[in-house]
Amino acid sequence: MGLKVAFQMDPIGAINIDADSTFRIALEAQARGHELFFYTPDQLFFREGRVLARGKPLTVRREYGNHFTLGEEAEVDLAEWDVVWLRQDPPFDMGYITTTHLLERIHPKTLVVNDPFWVRNYPEKLLVLNFPDLTPPTLIARDLLTIRAFKALHGDIILKPLYGNGGAGVFRLDPSDRNLASLHELFTGMSREPLIAQKFIPAVEKGDKRIILVNGEPVGAINRVPAIGETRSNLHVGGRPEKIGLTDRDQEICARIGPLLREKGQIFVGIDVIGDWLTEINVTSPTGIQELERFDGVNAAGKIWEVIEAKRAGEG
Repeated sequence: MGLKVAFQMDPIGAINIDADSTFRIALEAQARGHELFFYTPDQLFFREGRVLARGKPLTVRREYGNHFTLGEEAEVDLAEWDVVWLRQDPPFDMGYITTTHLLERIHPKTLVVNDPFWVRNYPEKLLVLNFPDLTPPTLIARDLLTIRAFKALHGDIILKPLYGNGGAGVFRLDPSDRNLASLHELFTGMSREPLIAQKFIPAVEKGDKRIILVNGEPVGAINRVPAIGETRSNLHVGGRPEKIGLTDRDQEICARIGPLLREKGQIFVGIDVIGDWLTEINVTSPTGIQELERFDGVNAAGKIWEVIEAKRAGEG
């Protein structure tokens, strides 16, 4: 039986159909006979006890320059839909957080993926704090003296905004670097949020592994190798994706975090592992399923929909 599925996401016209995970999830949903509806986060609203969205019916296809068709604009009551995908990209700001509060009001009668309460409470750079033995030495702070002491202790660190994404604002500060004070001034002048610092992991030159978990179970991984002269491995800043398998350490990490993800309704998650260390648990808008499918033939989108369909049928 087909489901009514709404996608809360960024404008669909600008996506890369060869890389965008939301597009692949929508394609799979359509192939499985589900009805699609598209709206952007600014079109979500609460009115007189109802959570509503103004958007358009959606059809998708893998055709460059012609990858979607939208129908007539309509206002829908999301409580009457089967599934809502929370898929807009960060920044994880108050606008993003407000959407989780609104969608929480209809979940789980309408299944929101991922569970908005835990998306809000477990942003990617904070959930790892639950697993200190799996992560490199980590600091969350805003105070310059505290960050300076952490750098003095570990020598070579990565410094980045706590709620940033996509590699934006990520800096490596090695033992000879003299820019910490300037970077701190820059960051704190732009935002009131804390920063996150982690001990630098030299193994990043061999890649930053993105492992895809579906309902807490690992289904595969891709490696993202930084460009020459770069610390960041994010694909849209020049990182190169390559085929890779899961190590025993990767399996250990997944076995530790998987039950918590499953318990908290985090159906589609992408974790980042450098060497033997877990650095992020991405629950807001993870990516990587198209690359995984090309390298290993793993239809992660299909596995995701199997979980969702079972939950809607009362089996999960």
